[in-house]
Amino acid sequence: MEITLAELAELVGGRLEGPPDRRLRGIKGIEEAGPEDLAFLANPRYAKALSHCRAGAVLVRPDQEVPPGLAVIRVEDPYLAYAKVLTLATRRPYQALGVHPMAFVHETAQVGAEVSIHPLAYVGPKAVIGDRVVLHSGVHVGEGAQIGDDTVLHPNVTVYHGCKVGRRCIIHAGTVIGADGYGFVPEGDRHFKIPQVGIVQIDDDVELGALNTIDRAATGRTWIQRGVKTDNMVHVAHNCVVGENTLLVAQVGISGSTKIGRNVVIGGQAGLAGHITVGDRARLAGGTGVIKSVEPGAELGGVPAMPYRLWLRTASLVRRLPELFRRVARLEARLGVDQ
Repeated sequence: MEITLAELAELVGGRLEGPPDRRLRGIKGIEEAGPEDLAFLANPRYAKALSHCRAGAVLVRPDQEVPPGLAVIRVEDPYLAYAKVLTLATRRPYQALGVHPMAFVHETAQVGAEVSIHPLAYVGPKAVIGDRVVLHSGVHVGEGAQIGDDTVLHPNVTVYHGCKVGRRCIIHAGTVIGADGYGFVPEGDRHFKIPQVGIVQIDDDVELGALNTIDRAATGRTWIQRGVKTDNMVHVAHNCVVGENTLLVAQVGISGSTKIGRNVVIGGQAGLAGHITVGDRARLAGGTGVIKSVEPGAELGGVPAMPYRLWLRTASLVRRLPELFRRVARLEARLGVDQ
């Protein structure tokens, strides 16, 4: 990257305080940046680092105080501005590699233009691969599966038969889309498997982390809607719906037939029971155990889930329980209460 401060300010829609013709060539942290680097200050706790910052320019909020002589670009959200600049700096033109001789593409599959299908990728019968799709080594696209334009499947991703992945999706290594949902019915001392005959549908602009498992529906579809982003090792069970622009952090587990609304954030290792609903814009802290439906906009934490601030107060009391127990026992002894 090489860009002037004037060009940079225009790119991020910010107000420049510094020499417009100064050129930057890199992006680094606020403490490591040098005279040719851009840095950013998103968290106020690091503001003291500005006093000895050597960066060529720093992205800061409109009201941030800065030392004299430090060039800054004032923006409403420095972290978002940083992300946009970094995206520009790391963008490389797409170059189609075609179908590698060591890949297998079934003769009945439909393959779009300018694809990159790497060695040992597999595309099954009647599968549909869109334009500019990238299938890395070890990817398995099953019979009748569909992959939308500009989607990237990283190594060893499996898309089972009949499942659908939208456009501009990114699916990271080892993720499995469309394995059987966990459906069994007791038959005496044994468990009779219920055939899982639905699909997984993943809409446009979804990113799934590594080692996710998105189970196919018993009937109908498991549905990951537009703009959902998941971290690594997330599990979504059969017939779930995950609403638009929702965020699922690492090791979240969602039981069958649960419906998650739009713009929900679920923290790491949270677990949700089946057949419940989580309303739009709810926030669930990491490790939360959710056993009943959640109202839109609610903020919950703890096991079982409770209002977030109540959970914080409750958690702070847990460490005092041994002391409180001893005090109660002494009081009971003084009063002659049988324990």
